[in-house]
Amino acid sequence: MDIICQAKSGMGKTAVFVLATLHQLTPVEGEVHVVVLCHTRELAFQIQREYERFSKYLPEVKSKVLIGGMNIKADVEALKAEKPQIIVGTPGRVLDLQKRKELDLSHVKHFVMDECDRLLAEIDMRRDVQAIFKATPPEKQVMMYSATLDKEVRPVCRKFCQTPMEIFVDDDTKLTLHGLQQYYIKLQENEKNRKLTDLLDALEFNQVVIFVSKVNRAKELNKLLEENNFPSICIHSDLKQEERIARYKSFKECSKRLLVTTDLFGRGIDIERVNIVINYDFPNESDQYLHRVGRAGRFGTKGLAISFLSTPEDEAEMQKVQQRFAVEVPELPDSIDTASYS
Repeated sequence: MDIICQAKSGMGKTAVFVLATLHQLTPVEGEVHVVVLCHTRELAFQIQREYERFSKYLPEVKSKVLIGGMNIKADVEALKAEKPQIIVGTPGRVLDLQKRKELDLSHVKHFVMDECDRLLAEIDMRRDVQAIFKATPPEKQVMMYSATLDKEVRPVCRKFCQTPMEIFVDDDTKLTLHGLQQYYIKLQENEKNRKLTDLLDALEFNQVVIFVSKVNRAKELNKLLEENNFPSICIHSDLKQEERIARYKSFKECSKRLLVTTDLFGRGIDIERVNIVINYDFPNESDQYLHRVGRAGRFGTKGLAISFLSTPEDEAEMQKVQQRFAVEVPELPDSIDTASYS
């Protein structure tokens, strides 16, 4: 049965499709039975690691991540040598290998789209997804997942499915993460750096993700934090893919406790020790706010989200967030009980 599923951030959507596909998999050497597509390379890398983790005692099961920015010749050699049954990747690289006839998708039984609204939102990426989909057999299970599936994208999702089981959260208020404390701070743009360093000195944190709007701002803010002796690392789209993955691993393994990033990291990425998210630059849409703050408070745990509001547009967007999710986000008080977020 095909599935279109919406569930709030951090509730285990990845585990659902990883375990479901592994349970149904009968490995045949040289045949790809599972394809998982996602919109960012880091998310693909993370999902493939989950397949490795859950198939630890299934020695015949092999998975391979295929993402842009890596050596395509190495991918071709790995496909020939390892003969994986599970492919996790970004649409561009998967389609490239399929077109080169290096990746045979004619035996696929399960076709998964994670963060499917993002995969289908951009025309170029949607075109790649459709081309990959057409290269797979008509008879297969299609599974689509996201925390945000608005009414506009749902008909597009249905075009990939045959009479799917649909699980939607039509009441946006139920998407709120109840273990997450959310606050805002009104300030001027030139006050942000000082306020951020003050917060990092005052708060007790395991790991923190700090979101900014642009790559250059991420680089500059990370440099400032390092100069102030904060254990910071920066991930953005200008980095080479090998470096992006190395930094992602470093943060996941807690070698660094602060991550400065763009919305590249705003969806799906699961770092279990993150208990604070700071919107240094406020997102320009409520969906993205939900995904960003969902990096803290994973799987119903406690967390803290603090948003800087420096323009009338920021304040208007925060109003939309509060109305849509029926949540009251107060101004940050002078002191916060540590037990409420850690």
